Amino acid sequence: MLKPIHLKEGLRMFRRNINVRLKGMRRYDGNAEKICKQIIKDCWNGAYLQVSNGHFCEFYTRDFGFCCESLLKTGYKKEVESSLRYALDIFTKNKRVTVAISPNGKVFNFPNYYAVDSLPYLIRSLRLNNNKSLIENNLFFLNERVNGFMNIVIDKDTGLVRKDKVFSSMKDHSKRSSSCYDNVMVAMLNNELKKIKIIDNPLKDYNFKKIIKENFWQDGYFLDDTSGEKYVAGDANVFPFWTGVFEETNMLKSAITAIQDNDLDKPFPIKYTSSSVKEPAHIGAEIFAKDYERDSIWLHMGPLYVKIVKKVDRKKAAEYTELYRRLIEKHKNFLEVFDKDGKPFKSPFYYTDESMLWSSMFLDLVK
Repeated sequence: MLKPIHLKEGLRMFRRNINVRLKGMRRYDGNAEKICKQIIKDCWNGAYLQVSNGHFCEFYTRDFGFCCESLLKTGYKKEVESSLRYALDIFTKNKRVTVAISPNGKVFNFPNYYAVDSLPYLIRSLRLNNNKSLIENNLFFLNERVNGFMNIVIDKDTGLVRKDKVFSSMKDHSKRSSSCYDNVMVAMLNNELKKIKIIDNPLKDYNFKKIIKENFWQDGYFLDDTSGEKYVAGDANVFPFWTGVFEETNMLKSAITAIQDNDLDKPFPIKYTSSSVKEPAHIGAEIFAKDYERDSIWLHMGPLYVKIVKKVDRKKAAEYTELYRRLIEKHKNFLEVFDKDGKPFKSPFYYTDESMLWSSMFLDLVK
């Protein structure tokens, strides 16, 4: 069910959609690196790093989690620290960790379901930021959230993400059954808690890597979810390796081959699925942006894919990176999503967002 905050967010997107059609998107000066640096500067509002300087002008826990390591590697330690303090302050006051915090400080999930990946990304970002006092000062809150996560998300008999509940997740227009991505998020959370040590870890007795491999690894790739449908999905085959849950070279090469054989990396990385795939049910809001999360090309997941490709095929990773360079310099911006043919995604109600914080991941690739 949509809430007033969702309608408000949607209205802002629709207004920008009209504005972009009338005036076009912002075009930055310079080469790809200079464009990306200007975008990050524009995403910094003095309190936190927005996920974009377009219509997603909020703190997004997931997207910040994608970018956190790259931001730290490319010199944005102060901004990362401030963003985490800002988010923790608001999350603590609201006694929950959510997908996003609106520009006026309201927490919300989209869709309006508990998000499996929000807490894992927050914990991972705190670990990467490496400020022990920030964790210690919020320890009671973090312990509550971790124990609550265990009770809400995990089927205690199997160790899998529960199949009887719908969760908000990365592919937030889809209703998937205990997706591979969600289970990887649980495994990542467990690993991050083991590294941090001082936060409670009710997950520690499960072997999530074994659980994921037994339930999802089949015919040389990870299945998308537990529905029994057999198709290759981008997120299911990127995140097990990007998170470090799986490090086996033979599995990585096999998953990359499956992605390439299904053309999920064409014309540039990366699509969620191919056009021929019968996908799970989608939420009603998808009618406003049809195919937004089907065979469209996403530049939040793409650089993460290139990063894992770089581990086994540096030449191919360099080719992908050059495609991104051309794309950034063509549009003079770092756009959110493209259609299956590589054109900026649009529908009657929606126009791809711009000036994405994800540009930090390109800077990391070329660093």
